[in-house]
Amino acid sequence: MKKLKERWGIEHNWQIVVIMIVFAITGSTASYIGKPILGFLNISTENFGGFGYWIIRILLLFVLYQFMLVFFGWVFGQYKFFWNFEKKMLRRIGLKRFID
Repeated sequence: MKKLKERWGIEHNWQIVVIMIVFAITGSTASYIGKPILGFLNISTENFGGFGYWIIRILLLFVLYQFMLVFFGWVFGQYKFFWNFEKKMLRRIGLKRFID
């Protein structure tokens, strides 16, 4: 736990639990609301084929996840951690210009 706390820059063990809960809630929620959004936009396997549908769904879930991660981090009092995590992740995928 000590290495994880140092790597993430957190001070208390309870923060690790809260961070894991936020990751779980965010992933589940993004997946859960992704399907109705695709339905509303009339995006289905019949319209876009199996491959196209999954590419669109993955891209949608990726975008939803980014916003929801920071939002749920804020709700659970870990905004600073998740905002820094988000900035680091976006830099790694080459979207640095959007966060600076």
